Amino acid sequence: METKVRKRGVLEVLRGHLLAIVFFVMIFGFFIYGVNTAEKSSAAEGKNVLEENLHKAVVSCYALEGAYPSSVQYLEDNYGLTYDKDKYAIGYVAIGSNIMPDMQIIELGVEEDVSE
Repeated sequence: METKVRKRGVLEVLRGHLLAIVFFVMIFGFFIYGVNTAEKSSAAEGKNVLEENLHKAVVSCYALEGAYPSSVQYLEDNYGLTYDKDKYAIGYVAIGSNIMPDMQIIELGVEEDVSE
């Protein structure tokens, strides 16, 4: 008794596994979407944490010394403010010793949407 083996072409093999391939592609797409969403959320949270820490350091300086700090460097040296300088820049304008400085956190390498 002889067994005949039929060779199947690539299209026949793909057609037989089409549902599994589509399912895999969908799951992979959802995974990539989830990773991108988590990354964006993490970046936004990092900026918020830096804003809070900067504000706390400025207020602490005013409470302890009776004057707002003249620069971000002063906060780094005396109040332990640290941040990733490759990722963020701090715009800091000291108006006077008794007036809250104008502070802005800028994400480097990220274009902001100006329509907001």
